[in-house]
Amino acid sequence: MEDMTLREVCTTLGVSRRAVQGYENESLVTATGKNNRGYLLYNSEAQERIKKIKLYQDMGFSLKQIKEIIDDSGSLLRNALIQQKEKLNQEMEQKTHMIHIIQEILNGLS
Repeated sequence: MEDMTLREVCTTLGVSRRAVQGYENESLVTATGKNNRGYLLYNSEAQERIKKIKLYQDMGFSLKQIKEIIDDSGSLLRNALIQQKEKLNQEMEQKTHMIHIIQEILNGLS
């Protein structure tokens, strides 16, 4: 991958400008240079890091949690993923229960 401007990163990776700026504010990622027009550039490592941050956010992790686990490949990351999986399973069970209740109400209205 070649260096990309912030706009290109946002378009390519499906992340907002504000999100990338938030990642920078939390010191999760930094621009790796500027082009001749003064636009921030992100190299392939920074782009991969942004993808990883976005994935963790999609999993429900906060930026604070991501900051703790992003550079870990061992037990800290493993434990965080296990806990998040349990949390998501509980949320899914609750939503499934609510869907059944809604269906029962709808059936009673017919």
